[in-house]
Amino acid sequence: MIIDTSLVLSNQQAVTVSAPSTNMLDLGATGTPFGATLPLVRDIGEGEPIALAVSVGQTFTGLTSLQVLVQTSPDGATWTTVDSGAVIPAASLVAGYQFAVPKLVQEAGSRYIQLYYTVTGTATAGAINAAIVASRQSNINCGGV
Repeated sequence: MIIDTSLVLSNQQAVTVSAPSTNMLDLGATGTPFGATLPLVRDIGEGEPIALAVSVGQTFTGLTSLQVLVQTSPDGATWTTVDSGAVIPAASLVAGYQFAVPKLVQEAGSRYIQLYYTVTGTATAGAINAAIVASRQSNINCGGV
């Protein structure tokens, strides 16, 4: 799997409380065509969903479960959850575990994209790696699926 560093959302990000990914992706402002009075509306269109590779970088301890959400924002301040992965129990959150995370889809049409990690319980350790990728590695079990 090839990872572009500009598409990394979390790199060994410690997640002990509910928090957004360290990085967000800025798709840029839409432009205004010559002669128009309003900028274009972002429409990433139909097509193939864009894969997210999310894995546990350091085994989690202390928490009950963890869930990964995909969020978008028009301004980088107000976030809306557009999709979410399953709630994963603590016993599964060991180093190397790969989440069956939703892919970015057409509805993710805002300027900014981030992940949000929802922690249930009191985590004392644990880290996440996450990036947008062209295709996920599929020769290993992912998310218990």
